[in-house]
Amino acid sequence: MIRASLYKRESGEIQPGDESLLPAWQANQQSVIWIDLSDVDKTEERKLLRQYFSIDELALDDCQRERHPPKLEWFDNYFFLLLKGFTAETNSIDFGIIHISFFVSERFLITRHDGVSPSINQVWAQLHENPGGFQYDPRHLCYRIVRTIIDRYTPVVLNMEETMDKLEEQMLAKPNDVLLGELITYNSQLKKMRRNFSYQATIFAELARTQSDFFNDINRHEFNDTYEQMERLTSLSGLLQELTMDLINGYISVSSHRLNTIMKVLTIATVIVLPLTLLAGIYGMNFENMPELHTSNGYYIVLGIMSGIAVTLLVLFRLLKWL
Repeated sequence: MIRASLYKRESGEIQPGDESLLPAWQANQQSVIWIDLSDVDKTEERKLLRQYFSIDELALDDCQRERHPPKLEWFDNYFFLLLKGFTAETNSIDFGIIHISFFVSERFLITRHDGVSPSINQVWAQLHENPGGFQYDPRHLCYRIVRTIIDRYTPVVLNMEETMDKLEEQMLAKPNDVLLGELITYNSQLKKMRRNFSYQATIFAELARTQSDFFNDINRHEFNDTYEQMERLTSLSGLLQELTMDLINGYISVSSHRLNTIMKVLTIATVIVLPLTLLAGIYGMNFENMPELHTSNGYYIVLGIMSGIAVTLLVLFRLLKWL
């Protein structure tokens, strides 16, 4: 799908449409256009971006790759920004990723993505429902989309704090393999999230510090805001990952302690039974010349000795605080 929004500075009019608005944008040097490309044929997409916007071939290669880390690259009259946003279905730590590319100049904003981007759809709807609430400038529109992307990150990360508290309580009350599996999954997802956040925080820091004439003080302030938010989420996701690792290690420690307790009980039982088994084995032999076999009270004497050994060992283990 290709959709476009043409802004005419002279009249302040915003005209929604599709790629058919591009000739009018080219003809009017005072106009600004936002082109949103979603699941467009790659050959057609490259042709359109080369023909009307002269986008660099290497940047086109990067934006069309299925997997690519977040990236910022400057060109003569625009900059290329590649970010990772959550999919429309994402509402928890089990997140899905879509790649969102931005080409931003003074006269155009191009957004490109495979799949639905709730952040772009939200800003698009807000722009056309309330045109007066927006500064129709490509750099500002880019900021609004980026900030909306970050706003979708935030509740997912914050909800993990409550989840970690619940998992910690469960681990102390009743640790099990299902709980361990959850913790390992969360650790893996938080690690991926932290890596992406870290990349993007570095990018926004560069945008906030740029001295290019392409950015004014307002643009720098806006992207400094995104940097601060992204840095906060990076730190928080890192903290949560460390907490997850602590819970995993805690689970292993608790499980090892319980196993050691069980093994201690079994060992004590074995130590008590061993001498009793030895006596029973000796007097269970069928030799004819065994004087004790003919003792009238031999059975009771042996039982008494066995009971005495068991009681003595139990008292000894109690004194040693093994029980």
